[in-house]
Amino acid sequence: MENLNKALATIDPDLPSAIASTSIDKRIDVLAEKLARQPADTYEWISSMCGLPFIAKFTVSKDITTILPEKLLLEYACLPVDLEGDCQGLIFGWPPDGTMKKWIRASSNSDFVYCLGQISDIRKVINERFGVGAGSFGEGEGNVGLVSKIETIQEDEDAVVIKFVNELIKQALHDRATDIHFEPQKNSLQIRYRIDGSLVPVSLPPNLVLYQAAIISRLKIMAKLNISEKRRPQDGRIAFRSGDTSIDIRVSTLPISYGESISLRLLNLSEAPVELEGMGLGQKQFEQIVNAITRPHGITLVTGPTGSGKSTMLNACIHKIRAPEIRIITVEDPVEYEISGINQCQVQSDIGMTFASALRSILRQDPDVIMIGEIRDAETADIAIRASITGHMVLSTLHTNDSAGAVSRLCDMGLEPFLLASSLQLVLAQRLVRRICPHCAQKADYTSEQLEYALRALRINPEQELANIDKIKVGAGCDRCKHGYRGRIAVHEVLVISDKVQQAIIKNAPAREIRAIALGEGMQTLQACSWEHVKQGRTTLEEIMQFADKNNMDDE
Repeated sequence: MENLNKALATIDPDLPSAIASTSIDKRIDVLAEKLARQPADTYEWISSMCGLPFIAKFTVSKDITTILPEKLLLEYACLPVDLEGDCQGLIFGWPPDGTMKKWIRASSNSDFVYCLGQISDIRKVINERFGVGAGSFGEGEGNVGLVSKIETIQEDEDAVVIKFVNELIKQALHDRATDIHFEPQKNSLQIRYRIDGSLVPVSLPPNLVLYQAAIISRLKIMAKLNISEKRRPQDGRIAFRSGDTSIDIRVSTLPISYGESISLRLLNLSEAPVELEGMGLGQKQFEQIVNAITRPHGITLVTGPTGSGKSTMLNACIHKIRAPEIRIITVEDPVEYEISGINQCQVQSDIGMTFASALRSILRQDPDVIMIGEIRDAETADIAIRASITGHMVLSTLHTNDSAGAVSRLCDMGLEPFLLASSLQLVLAQRLVRRICPHCAQKADYTSEQLEYALRALRINPEQELANIDKIKVGAGCDRCKHGYRGRIAVHEVLVISDKVQQAIIKNAPAREIRAIALGEGMQTLQACSWEHVKQGRTTLEEIMQFADKNNMDDE
């Protein structure tokens, strides 16, 4: 360690003290920036300076807490590892100093071989073994008394909870989570991340339930909510920053049987805005959408269930058409993505500013394009349709299962079919499916019988597609992904309102008739689009079976 400090001082006299005051997790990043190296190269440099071997891949000892106390492992961010020749190693993310070595010798009778490893890999094992933020809460019940020889300063409860909540959010960002759910149970607090659309339980310290009320209160304070109000739902926002990453967190509370359930929606403000070209559209679909949204008037709808990427698609459309000569006004609940150069307002139902009332005022603001976050009721739908007829381009979302269903839904709201037929330009139905991890993708092992069964359920002709069985891939699972998937990709169905579709709408035809006309005119269904992604190796057959015709499957 002394040699390392001398080497650091030659780079910058203040560097040893600057690194010492930085958390263990950030020291490599600080040094890598000074050396203008990649983190992996920085570890090799440290290894040569202090004489500790660097191990890229390590095997953690089976029962680590019998080798060293949990408190030491958490505080020093180290792990016992198995080395060749039955040697007991101790791997650190940063070289241990003399004090650390003294406490390790006092707490264990083992002779360790000290080595270095990537701090991110070490933290991952610690989080899986002890739970996210375990170091904030001390030892679990099963480890009481193991570290009586170590003098520690007990932090007060507020500081402990603040540290835990911050670590939990940072871990969610690292894991690419879009949501965090805090769910009080009878004798525990359950916390889950939503990653790539799937809920993943978070490994937590065993004594977390003792801090449950404090954690809920801390989240409400961060969101500027009333901590004494526990009987009514509340909504708020948190501006959170981790390093160079800024995120906007939408907070929602809901009273339940054992306390308050809190959901956090994480929106990364540091990410570049999504462009329409990057939404996974086919060339024909892309051209159809651009043709619709660049017209001087009309209404374009994006449909799908909650969490299907409708708001992201609308914002991609806004980015595509915005220009200095176009005045764009949006009304959203809430404003999720801030877009420069346009006017965005937020619904505030508690003071009477609903979608409908805001839309009336927007029409007096001389807009060229109006974006409505969601059509929820007949009043909003009627104003939107009439605005599109009177020379405005309107973009909005609707909750329906497919594109043709949007027409029936609007008619059920009480809209006149002739008004709808003359204003509606295009309906885009959208879903999200998990993308195969590119780092562990491999050829799928399906039989022709299995593939034929799946294709029939997707209403795709097997005879034309069985030749593509060798192109199908799956994710084997690796350190960089969750069960073979990493990220998501959109699946689309574009219904263009042609002359024949207009006539069907005027006659108040059912959705299946409108769909049949669109298919006859070449519309690509959600099933067909999802199968194209499978053939391209972007997603798996299991993922797209959510679009299968269950009745068709039962008939087989």
